[in-house]
Amino acid sequence: MIKICYVCTGGTCRSIMAERLTKMHLKKNKIEGIKASSCGINAQGENIAKNAQIALKKMGASGAKHKAVKLKKIDSGTLYVVMSEYHRQFISGKVISMKDLIGHDILDPYGQDEKTYYECALEIDSGVRILLNKILKMESGL
Repeated sequence: MIKICYVCTGGTCRSIMAERLTKMHLKKNKIEGIKASSCGINAQGENIAKNAQIALKKMGASGAKHKAVKLKKIDSGTLYVVMSEYHRQFISGKVISMKDLIGHDILDPYGQDEKTYYECALEIDSGVRILLNKILKMESGL
């Protein structure tokens, strides 16, 4: 089992969108053996942002309610994917950033409009697709 945990600041926007987009791709492509989760370094248990829900639904992913989970103990068996280089400092172990995947950090859309969240979700989806392709190539030995 490969475990991926997406990390952002509050856990209500970027990381949950990454988790839900990953789960959507895993289900759509019938990929097993990969588990996705999300957390925030400063999460306070708030619900997913309304505009994140809207963006996810537009992309065909689940926009269901979700309470943000705070990053606590680092699991050595989990791959952590941070939304920005800033978040890297909070994790020791297996960590990569969206910048490693798509060439730039994912900016926080918190408090922005629906369009900004949707554009953010598209960027995240690009990174998620690249990550899943890399994992699948490694698993198949290519």
